[in-house]
Amino acid sequence: MKCPFCGNADTQVKDSRPSDDGAAIRRRRSCPQCGGRFTTFERVQLRELMILKRNGRRTPFDRDKLERSLGIALRKRPVQPEQVEQLVSRIVRQLESLGETEIPSSIVGDFIMKALKSVDEVAYVRYASVYKDFRHTDDFAKFLGDEGFDETKSGQD
Repeated sequence: MKCPFCGNADTQVKDSRPSDDGAAIRRRRSCPQCGGRFTTFERVQLRELMILKRNGRRTPFDRDKLERSLGIALRKRPVQPEQVEQLVSRIVRQLESLGETEIPSSIVGDFIMKALKSVDEVAYVRYASVYKDFRHTDDFAKFLGDEGFDETKSGQD
């Protein structure tokens, strides 16, 4: 593994252990040249996934982009980083289990929506507002009505 600090091609593994969800191996590494320390993750990849965008473009699936999207929706919400990693792993497994190498972006969005709804309703609505391109407050109201959100559960007791 190449050192991200100095570019040295020879780094040493100092510690290896499974990640919290068991879906990856976490390795602490150090560079004998510059002394830099960094962490890498090793994951199983069943197949190369391509995402088919609405405009017809194809882009490689990016796990980090998925994690960033969830992070934005979950910002300042009571959800632990380990839960986010579990959501990411679960969504990736769902995508891989489809058995397809080309997946429409709408499928990815639907998986994200379902995952967020099970974890945090506010994050779910945040993500939906971007994913479904809400333009006005009426769009929120219609969405919340269609989803059957109970107005009496406003968090005020």
